[in-house]
Amino acid sequence: MQLVSFNPFRSLGIPGTVYVKPEEIFRCKERIRGADWILFPEFWQVNALVYGLKKRIFPSISTYHLGHDKVEMTRVFWTVCPQNVPRTRIYARDESNIQKVMDEFDFPFVAKEVRNSIGRGVILIHSRREWFAYAHENTVWLVQEYLPIHRDLRVVVIGAKAVAAYWREIPEGGFYSNVARGGRISFTGVPPEAVSMVERISGNLNINHAGFDLAETEDGYYFFEFNPFFGLRGLKERRIIPGEVIYDYLLKLSEPSHDPEKPILSLAG
Repeated sequence: MQLVSFNPFRSLGIPGTVYVKPEEIFRCKERIRGADWILFPEFWQVNALVYGLKKRIFPSISTYHLGHDKVEMTRVFWTVCPQNVPRTRIYARDESNIQKVMDEFDFPFVAKEVRNSIGRGVILIHSRREWFAYAHENTVWLVQEYLPIHRDLRVVVIGAKAVAAYWREIPEGGFYSNVARGGRISFTGVPPEAVSMVERISGNLNINHAGFDLAETEDGYYFFEFNPFFGLRGLKERRIIPGEVIYDYLLKLSEPSHDPEKPILSLAG
C-alpha cells in the first residue's frame, strides 16, 4: 500500500508513508497519482485531491467538510440527532438579531466563532457588552445555551470505532475543559452508552478521525462539536498509537469489497 502524507506528525507510526510538503501538491502530482491513499491534506487541498485527482483521502471528505465549519456541523447534528444538541441558534449578523438573541437566551450563554479549535473562539457571554462585542466581530453568530457542567466527555474515533474516551475536568472556577487550557483527564466511569452513541453517529456521517465532545446532563448526552485534528494526550496516556490504528483501517478499506466513501457499519444482530 503506497501512502502520501501532507502531515508528518499525524502520520507517525504509519509504515510506507512518503511525506510531501503541502505547497508541493501540484509539482508532485505524479507521485500523488500513484498513491493508494493521501493522508492528512490541508483543507484547501481536499477538493483538488478528491475531485481533480480522484484520490482517496484520510480523514474522509465528510470529516473535512463537516469538521471545518461549526455551522455545518450543527446543522448535520440537528438532522441526525436533534435530541442530542443543546439549544442552539444560528444567525447572520444583523442589527435586528442582536435583541432577538438576548430575548431567547439568558446570561450567561455561549457564543462560538464558526472556525476555530482548542477552545479558541468559544466565549461565555456574561453581559450585553460582551454580546455586542462578539456580534460586531463575527459575520455569522452561533449561539448556544450554557450548560453548567464541571466536565465534558471526549470520545476519539479513528476509523470505524472509538479508540479512547475520557472525561476532561474543568479547572476550579474555569470554563474551558480543553487539556491545552488546563483541563484534567480522567478515565474513570466513562459511560459506554455515550461511546456507542458517538460510534453510531460518526458511522452514519462517515466521520473517521475526530474527537467528539459531549456534555452529560440529567436529560441525556449533548454534542458540543467534534474536532478532526484533536489533541493526542489522552491517547498517549492509554498507550494508543494512532498511526497503527489508521494503517489497519486503511488496509481493510483497500480490500476490493470495500467502498472508501461509505462507512463500515456493523450488521444488526
